[in-house]
Amino acid sequence: MIIDGRKFASDKLRELKPEVAGLPFEPLFCDVIVGSDPVSMSYVKIKGKSAEQIGMGFKMFHFPESVSQQYLVEEIKKINFLPNICGLIVQLPLPKKFNGREILDAIDPNIDVDCIGSIRSGQFYRGDLGIIPPTAAAVVALLDSLRLDLATQNILVVGQGALVGRPVSYLIKLRGLDINIADIDTKNPETLLKNADVIISATGQKQLITGEKIKPGCVVIDAGTSESGGGIVGDADFGSVSKVAAYISPVPGGVGPVTVSMLLKNVFLVAKGKL
Repeated sequence: MIIDGRKFASDKLRELKPEVAGLPFEPLFCDVIVGSDPVSMSYVKIKGKSAEQIGMGFKMFHFPESVSQQYLVEEIKKINFLPNICGLIVQLPLPKKFNGREILDAIDPNIDVDCIGSIRSGQFYRGDLGIIPPTAAAVVALLDSLRLDLATQNILVVGQGALVGRPVSYLIKLRGLDINIADIDTKNPETLLKNADVIISATGQKQLITGEKIKPGCVVIDAGTSESGGGIVGDADFGSVSKVAAYISPVPGGVGPVTVSMLLKNVFLVAKGKL
């Protein structure tokens, strides 16, 4: 069965809209993008449209790839002080010439709704779950929607990146659940895949997971993205995996839309905290 992330996200945004309307001010969400990558631009537009649909203000700050590191950092610091700002993110990936850590750390931790700066991320890993990394929150939300008894499931997280794999692993462990982790150093990934009841993958390696590599009846939450033929694909070969797995989240249309809804939930939570 296909896990419909678009419907799930639509339902979440519908629930969020009246809560945003109940605020005494219009929360502002800002997205900084550097360069003109068409995929990144489309993501920014989707986030902006979703924000405006639920009654939030939205501003995109578009800088050319030629912008200097120092200028970009200073501009982000200025954006931090815009009236009613409740969320600021930098669209990733940044062009390779930039020091990404310095740029992300220029975001005020109080409005770091991607939970990616050093301070906000550190708070998260010390147990402050007020703001949760949106993609990790989306993965867990989709998994919860299946109403599985996770305590009886063999859970495998493939990839330990800062945006998805590591925070997802942390959230699952906080529930007292045991998980297996496969990363670039894992010596027996095929065995782990074949034995897993739940596979959460976020490596950005297309065709990494195929139908013959997984257990029949398993669950595959595909949070990986990579470009292929002008489009976006996940870590899983959807055609073969969907014939074997009981549930699979597609790419696009799975984790991605839910991530946007979780991101905007974070913006709302920041706004609520200002009251």
